[in-house]
Amino acid sequence: MSKSNLLVIGAGGQVGTELVVALRAAYGNSHVVASDIKKPSDERLLDGPFEILDAMDGNAMLDLVKKYNITEIYHLVAMLSATGEKYPALGWELNMVTLLNVLNIAKDHNLEKVYWPSSIAVFGPNTPREQTPQHCTMNPSTVYGISKLAGERWCEYYFNKYGVDVRSIRYPGLISWQAEPGGGTTDYAVEIFYKAIKHNTYTSFLSANTELPMLYMSDAIQGTIQLMQAPKENIKIRSSYNLAGFSFTPEQLAQLIKKHQPDFTINYQPDFRQQIADSWPKSINDIHAQQDWNWKPSYNLEAMVEDMLKNIAIKLNK
Repeated sequence: MSKSNLLVIGAGGQVGTELVVALRAAYGNSHVVASDIKKPSDERLLDGPFEILDAMDGNAMLDLVKKYNITEIYHLVAMLSATGEKYPALGWELNMVTLLNVLNIAKDHNLEKVYWPSSIAVFGPNTPREQTPQHCTMNPSTVYGISKLAGERWCEYYFNKYGVDVRSIRYPGLISWQAEPGGGTTDYAVEIFYKAIKHNTYTSFLSANTELPMLYMSDAIQGTIQLMQAPKENIKIRSSYNLAGFSFTPEQLAQLIKKHQPDFTINYQPDFRQQIADSWPKSINDIHAQQDWNWKPSYNLEAMVEDMLKNIAIKLNK
């Protein structure tokens, strides 16, 4: 395993920081190069090699691949759903150009593997919303979703055409106490814990009964590493795997928080993100991930809530 040299692009983001820590634990600090467009605020990223990288610059990316003899790239750079709706042209360009830079380097320099995350944003209003299957109608209504769906097709194409071993997961909403929200529609499920601990009240930008699929970050990280370490012959899907943890509404989450903080209150002021959420699935069928590489989450909803409240309280010295 130590012969692998990994480059994580977008390491300072919501997923990247925790993924870098987990990868360094598995492969050794010196074998995992973290990179981002600016110096990280989280000092843990500096426990091993760190490089400033604009992922739009394919030549600079290639220089890092050569410098560190990189064998695998984890490409996490993206403009997320809510931010992408404010800057659609920039969102499309950032999400597409950076992916194609990675895929072309992998093709031209025979990298062993590439990881690129997709999202439930690839689904849309014509997608079955309950137990959304792996293969179904996908008509995304956001720039983020459109770019992720196009990215899935590019990944599949590069595997079929050039043999690039690219692997992907359609992340649902991700919940973490370590990383701050990054501009996504599911970010309320992180914000609510901070507001609960700081102020004992929260105003949700989604309506009370908006049900969405979510996944605790530690499970997302473990699932990502599990997918990447699975034998190549086990990976049957080269677009992106559905992945599920649990589904809930803001009201259901608030009621679970109230079990720990009885005086907690929640209000609702839906904004433009409500329309995005209404086009997404309520629950996900991930049978293919279960069958192909033995995916199974460790956390249920109640365990996640307890862990979030405990760790954020420690983080905020409350």
